[in-house]
Amino acid sequence: MEFGNRNDNRSTMSQINVTPLVDVMLVLLVIFMVTAPMMQQGVQVNLPKAETKSLAPKEDTIVVSIEKTGRTFINSNAVDVEQLKDKLNTMLAGREKREVFLKADQAVPYGEVVRVMAQIKGAGVERLGMVTESPELR
Repeated sequence: MEFGNRNDNRSTMSQINVTPLVDVMLVLLVIFMVTAPMMQQGVQVNLPKAETKSLAPKEDTIVVSIEKTGRTFINSNAVDVEQLKDKLNTMLAGREKREVFLKADQAVPYGEVVRVMAQIKGAGVERLGMVTESPELR
């Protein structure tokens, strides 16, 4: 039994050709780079404009949104305003930072926004951030 290099035609190539793998990975990278900015989290609302410094979003951020029609959402899930406090308590259980961001359409009456804010604060939220839109984006 001979082990080692044989120079006859029956020997197999022991190297893997990685060029097709690299090509596929580069194509996938380009696809993800193009599509990532198009993905938005949550509900589309017409935000009020304000001159503020933007914060970097986190993956586990909880966003409460109020549509122009008055419907309320936690991230992308519709929720009744009366159940908002209980659902937020459940979602925030075990978190060290109890913070929520509020996105409200500018056409929503002020009283409705205050009512939602009261429910959020009633859930024990320590930090409530108001989401606005920068004027130069429109």
